[in-house]
Order: sequence, then structure tokens, then C-alpha cells
Amino acid sequence: MFASRPAVHPVEAPPLTEAAGLRVRMKDVQGMPGTPGGLVLRLLQFVFAAIAVSVMASTSDFHEATAFCYLVLALGLQSLWSLSLLVLDIYAILVRRSLRNDKVIRLFTVGDGITSTLTYAAACSSAGITVLISNDLNRCGINHCTRFETATAMAFISWFATSPSFLLNFWSLASH
Repeated sequence: MFASRPAVHPVEAPPLTEAAGLRVRMKDVQGMPGTPGGLVLRLLQFVFAAIAVSVMASTSDFHEATAFCYLVLALGLQSLWSLSLLVLDIYAILVRRSLRNDKVIRLFTVGDGITSTLTYAAACSSAGITVLISNDLNRCGINHCTRFETATAMAFISWFATSPSFLLNFWSLASH
């Protein structure tokens, strides 16, 4: 009984083409999490938010205006968020770890979007109250106008440092 056995011949896989759906990871752009540019942005966000909170909290009458209380609250949240991501960026750079996980980028994008919106709203509302006190009411003599203006300016600078972080994270999230 000589039964024939089927022969198995190896078949080569067809070559992959670009049209087949190869996914190419985007290079790390400076300013994204885990890069030295991202570390600098987080440091700037934290420093300017902390300065704004410190200057505003050093006045004795900031709690009389709701906008100033909102500024302290929003920038306190901004400084905590930036500090935690600053520590994470330092860790990622030291151990040479990429923070390009989809869930991590989504978390960074949502967090940066929320804190950026809160910071901008707080800075705008504080600027409105500061203009009201100084220009419209002419009551700078009994209020701390220069401190209010300084804290408001620091809030805007913190927002200017937060916006690129949000946009780069959003861009990275959208490109996946």
C-alpha cells in the first residue's frame, strides 16, 4: 500500500505596500509629553501658575471678588496638573521611555483641554475685574491693583504655555 502523501511547499508572503495600510508612528515632536520641549512647557506652566496663585493669595482682599477666587482655584488646579505631568516628563526622559500610548495621550489631551479652558476663563474674568477696579472705578488706592494685574498677567502667560501642550497632544491623538 503505497499511498501518496501531499507535498507541502512553502509560499512566500506577498510584499507589503504602502497602500496595504502600513501605520507609521509619528516622530516625537518637541513639546509632546516625554520630550525636553514638553518638559520646558510643563515647567513654564507650573512656574507661572504658581506665581499667579502666590501673588493673588498674598493680597488681603482677593476673596471679595469671585473672579479672583476663581483665578486662584483654576490656577491652583493648573499648577497641580502641570507639576504632576512635569514629574512624569522628568521620569520619562530619565528612563528614556516614550509616552506615546493612546490612553495616556487621551488623558493628557483631556486634562490639558480642561485646565487650558479654566485658566483662560479665569484670566479673562480677572482681567475684566482689574480693568473695572482701576479704570472705571478709580479705586486702585485702596485695592492692590498692581498685584491683581501681575497675577492676571501670569495667568495669561500660563495659558500661553498650556495651549501648545494641548494642541500638540490633540494633534498626536488625531493622527492615531
